[in-house]
Order: sequence, then C-alpha cells, then structure tokens
Amino acid sequence: MPVKAMLLGNEAVAEAVVASGCQVAAAYPGTPSSEILPAIAATADRLNAPTVVEWGANEKVALEMAIGAAFTGARSCAVMKQVGLNVAADAFMTVALYRLKGGLLLISSDDPGPHSSQNEQDSRMFALFAKAPVLDPSDAVEAASMVKDAYVLSEKYGVITMLRTTTRVAHCRQDIEQVETFEKGNDVMFEKTPERWVSLPATVRVSHPNHNERIEKIRSEFETEWGKYNYEIPAKGKPKLGIIVGGVAFSTLKDLMKRWGRDDISILRIGTPYPLPHKIVNEFLSRQDKVLVLEEPYPVIEMQLMNRSKSSGRWNGVVPSAGELLPEVIENIVLSELGTEAKRPDTADLKLAIEELGLSARKPQLCAGCPHRNSFFSIRKALPNAIGPSDIGCYSLAINQKGIDSSLCMGASVTMASGYYLAHKETGQERPVIATLGDSTFFHMGVPGLISAVYNRHAIVLCVLDNSITAMTGGQSNPGLTGKPRKDDVGTALSIEGVARGCGVTFVETVEAYDTTSGVDAIKRAWEHAKANQTPAVLIFKHPCMLLRVSQEIIPVTVEQDKCVGCRYCIENFGCPGLSFDESAKKVSINTRYCVSCGACVVVCPHKAIVKASKGGN
Repeated sequence: MPVKAMLLGNEAVAEAVVASGCQVAAAYPGTPSSEILPAIAATADRLNAPTVVEWGANEKVALEMAIGAAFTGARSCAVMKQVGLNVAADAFMTVALYRLKGGLLLISSDDPGPHSSQNEQDSRMFALFAKAPVLDPSDAVEAASMVKDAYVLSEKYGVITMLRTTTRVAHCRQDIEQVETFEKGNDVMFEKTPERWVSLPATVRVSHPNHNERIEKIRSEFETEWGKYNYEIPAKGKPKLGIIVGGVAFSTLKDLMKRWGRDDISILRIGTPYPLPHKIVNEFLSRQDKVLVLEEPYPVIEMQLMNRSKSSGRWNGVVPSAGELLPEVIENIVLSELGTEAKRPDTADLKLAIEELGLSARKPQLCAGCPHRNSFFSIRKALPNAIGPSDIGCYSLAINQKGIDSSLCMGASVTMASGYYLAHKETGQERPVIATLGDSTFFHMGVPGLISAVYNRHAIVLCVLDNSITAMTGGQSNPGLTGKPRKDDVGTALSIEGVARGCGVTFVETVEAYDTTSGVDAIKRAWEHAKANQTPAVLIFKHPCMLLRVSQEIIPVTVEQDKCVGCRYCIENFGCPGLSFDESAKKVSINTRYCVSCGACVVVCPHKAIVKASKGGN
C-alpha cells in the first residue's frame, strides 16, 4: 500500500527525479533549492536506485556534468537557485541548441521577495532567452508530476527542459504518496560524432534554425496535449474579469476564489510559460472584456502576448513591478480590478499579543558562537581603516558588526578587492583591502579571482573563513570536505592552503578563528607582506560551524556589572545574540537563552567587564 508523507515541495521533486530514472544528478546548494539534491540521494538510498548524486564545485560545473551525462544517453539533472543559473548561463545558453541523446532536466528555484537572495530574477526569462521550454508548477504535487513530463519532453525533442519552482512551491508541504519504484535508466553509450557534440559557428548556423522548429513543435504540443497544465476554469455566465495566471499565484488565486465564493471570474492557468501556447491564450483573450495577468516575479507571459489591448499586469503598473505576489497583494489587485475594496484583516489582537510578550524585531545575525564573528572582530581590530569586500554566505551578516563594506555575488569579494586596490593605486593612496569569503565559496568562485590577483600582483589580503561546512544553505559538503550526498560515498578533501599555494600565493597561514590575539597579529603581517611584495596574501580563519555540534571547551562567561560602563562596544562591534543591553540600566548582561558558552567574547570588552564565570556561575 502506498505510503503518504508530508513532503516539502523540494522533496517531492527529488522523489520524482529518482522515480523517473535519473542516472546522474548534480547541484550546487542555494536556497530555496538546497534540499533537492540531498533528498535525491536519500530517495535513491531508500529505493536502492543507481542514481549518481554529486555536489559540483559551482553551478556551471554541476550543469556541465549533467550535460556530459546527457550526451552519453543518460537521463540527468542539474539543480540550482536563480542566481546560480547566472553562473551556469554559458553552458545553458549553448546546450539549448544541441540535439541531446538523453533527457536533461534543469531545476532552477526562484526566490521572489526575495527571502534569501541578492536579487529576485526570474529563471523563466533565461529560458526565453535560451529558447528552452520551461514548466512552472503551482504546488508540490504538480511540481513532481512535471518532472516526469519534463524528461519525456526532453527526450522526445532532444532539448534541455527547465523546471522552474519558487520559494512557496519549494518550501510548501503537501500530503504526497512516496515513490516506491523507479524507471530503468537509458542505455549509455557515447557516440563519437563531433559534428553533433562540438559547437562551432558553422554548426550553430544549422542548429539554431533547427532549434526554432523544435520550439514551434513544442508550442503546438503545449496547445494540444498538455491540458493538465494549461486549462481554463470558466466563470458561470458572463465573466466580470479574465485572469491569466502562472506558478504559485494560481494556488493563491484558487484559495481566494473559494473564500470569496465568487464564480464570475474566468481563469486561464498556464503551466508552460515558454514557449507560450498562443492559440489557447489568444482564444481566451478573445472572449474577455478585461484581462489581468498574474505571475511572479517578471512579466514573462505578458511579454509574449501578441495583443495587450485588453490586458493589465506589470507592464502598466496594475501588478507591482517588484516583490512577491502574497495573498493580500493578489487580493488587492483582483478586487481593485473588479471595482471592490479589499477588506483587511483586523491585526489588533496580533499587535496586543506582541506587546504582551515583549517581542521586538531582531536583525538577522550570525549564530551565537559563530567563528566568523571573531574573524571579523580580528580584522577590524587589526586594520580599522581597511576596505572589506565580502561575499555571499553567512558572512554577509557581519554587516551588523560593521565587518563588511560590500557584497555583490559569489567570488566577487576577491575580484572587487582587486578593483579597490587598483583604484587606490592609481591615485597613489595606500589603503588596506581585506577580502572575506567562506570555504565553499572559495572553491565555488574564489580561485579564479585569486589567480588573477597573483598574476597581476595585487596587494590584497584574502581571508578564507573556513567553518568546515556550506553553512547558510543548510550544511552541505564542499570540495574541502570528504562528505558526499549518497550513503557510503566518500570524496577527496582539498586543502585550502594547498590550493592557495598552487595559485602562486607565497604568504599562506591558518589561524584558529577564536584566537583573536593571533588573528590580529596575522592580519597585520599578511597586509605588510602583501604591501611589501605587491602580491596577495591568504589567511585561513578556521573553526567548525556551531551547527556541526563539534565538541569544544565549555567556557561560561559573565559580565561584571561594576566594570561595564554601557559603552555598547561589544554590542555594536561584536554583535553576539548572547549579549544583551539593558537600555534602562545601561548595562550589558549575558542572555542565557542564546549564549552557547564558547568564551569567544571575553577578549572583546575594552574595559574587561566580560570575564569567564566561576564554576556554576553565570
């Protein structure tokens, strides 16, 4: 008897990937996609499926591994978040023109809002740009169903197919039957036919027109054979409004319609936004007096409408041009189009409860005991005037302790450090530049920038904050560790020191992150070496992430109230949640709810008010 479970959308997608006979799955973690690859590994282990499951050093690597597998005839998939697709864009744009042998699925998870990203770009735009078909699920059940159909479509036309989820689909939970079997994988045999596998200008002149023909055939199929994803829910009688809707906005709209008890709105649900099934859409438009288009976050469906004379959406400002289409947002838009004012829920009780509980908003911050906090404290103490470019990861939260000055994208800490150095060198200024990034990010995209800095003789210091985990995305492995997703599968760990020296760096040292005194000294020496030799220096601040639950010395601390002068130095420059400031008393104390007794804050107070507690003390 099939077993049901409350699965995350990502887990449902993962189970469908294994059930569909995927033979090679690769990814780089990034919220909201991070749970997919571990769930693929767990499902493959549970079913004893032969699926190879691996983390790539970055998204481009992951996609190219999947592409190589597809060239042999294997079913494969690559998983990433929307900004990861930027990293993989070179491969994605080109492989879209190939006639593949095996099914190739690209799962790209978008983050409208955004909740955990540096932008809210829309992967459907990339699909349109590359001319690759894209499927856009509205919930977890549909996402799992689309996986199998995506493989069938991919193999029928020999084309890469994208499954584009969003945060609300990836992280919703639904009662879903767990898969118990999996399809047999394809026969694997690489055919040595360079004219098929080598992309040259001459081949593109043929492959691009051929691909355009494929896309039109796929469009025709979407119009006639994909009725379970592209369909109309008609109004009873003459509709007051027609709505074309894609993605999770469809699920939200259905809930609102049920709550309102309305049946005077016609809905056209589109699950295949590219290539858009024009005939279905145009026929729907012809029967409506007024049409609203709901999709997030970009107007991908709108852009493909041949006639916008009846439609409203992002193009004319009716739908906000940024942000997530939350239920209250959709409610306001739809009711406004119907000429009805939305009724807002009474939030008085919620406000009262917040006041009674004494709750207040807190900024996102590094965990108590996080070694990065001490690393940034060492850097600022050693060189307070240094420019601090940082990267994408937990260390972005060091902005709360004034530890970073800029952050752009993966690996940009190193390359922007070079830019800062060059700009000041040009004007004759001498300004320390201390770049920071994590161990996973170093392998992801830090190495090319470091090689460039060595080659061009840039006097910068690169601090690799090595916490032995890919922390912000949920604790995945990386090339600096031996862990791999499948049970009993072991990788080879690379040495960050060895890689740095292999890049030509002559000053490479590792420091215990909690040891602030040594950290300050190392930063000063690294900068002096970089400055004197006009070359990068690399420091590795090493200490395990607190979430790894690694055994370490327990050092309870307390604040001697008579020594605390209320200067807030520890709050503003160290910023640990284990330290609390009493505004009325103007004193700092230890918040036992958050303190993990790591002892890292003892060196912070300039007045030596934070001290180790006596045994049994607080």
